[in-house]
Amino acid sequence: MQKQGARIYNLGKQNFLESTASDREGITVMNQLTFLGTGDAMGVPRVYCDCAVCTEARLTGINQRKRSSVLIHSDGASEPFMIDCGPDWRSQMEDQGLRMVHTLLVTHAHFDHIGGLPEWADACRWLGVKGSLYAPREVITTIQSQFPWLSAHMNFLETDDDIQLGGWNVHSWKVCHGKNGYSYAYRLEREGYSWAYCSDAIDLKEAEKKPLHGLDLLVLGTSFVHELAEFSTRSVYDMREAQELLRELKPGCTYFTHMSHDVDVQQNYDLDPGITLAATGMKVQLDSV
Repeated sequence: MQKQGARIYNLGKQNFLESTASDREGITVMNQLTFLGTGDAMGVPRVYCDCAVCTEARLTGINQRKRSSVLIHSDGASEPFMIDCGPDWRSQMEDQGLRMVHTLLVTHAHFDHIGGLPEWADACRWLGVKGSLYAPREVITTIQSQFPWLSAHMNFLETDDDIQLGGWNVHSWKVCHGKNGYSYAYRLEREGYSWAYCSDAIDLKEAEKKPLHGLDLLVLGTSFVHELAEFSTRSVYDMREAQELLRELKPGCTYFTHMSHDVDVQQNYDLDPGITLAATGMKVQLDSV
């Protein structure tokens, strides 16, 4: 299930710490996407579960998955930024040897995507900085109602109109999140390269799919291999449905994220070429090969 046509870097913590030290010495990481977490809302293992995947995750960690989030190193002139800040934010930062990230994009205000905001705000407070949180207006409104004290430690910046961030033109749009309401997806584009992050979506209509055409890379949420629950109760694509969508969209390559304990990354699910199951710490270059 290796992706075709891109460079992938799987660095352990030691190598990543060495690379961050090199950054300070003048070697800059550029155009790189790092998966900080690839799990669904509950993560893997689930504390109450003794299924084969959860048991394996406890024993070897191969299937251990924190809540979905990514880190983007972009143009070399800007600091890295993250998409989403779930309850695993602190351990994700420690995993990568990072002391601070000053900028976040948020897809929607569900706990698995914003549960780490109080810890991020505390980091801002201790370091004497104000973070920048970018999200659509209605997402910001919900976050501020849930965490009214956050405004003291971060600036809330709307993405309802396109923004420029780290050398990327960033476009946000609302997508169907099924039973869970709505989420937002992000398309990031610059001359010669475009990619999108769409972690929580299902049953997309034509208007919602339009920004997902013409991509070099797509990060797409797939909670199950083949979810058997009643469709009206569901909230994220399964891999079977996602492949049908991808045959229409035809991105250059795709990474599946937001995976539940139904998914064993050691299995071969006979996925179409160009699809990779994302893993924590996986690094992908965001440029043409």
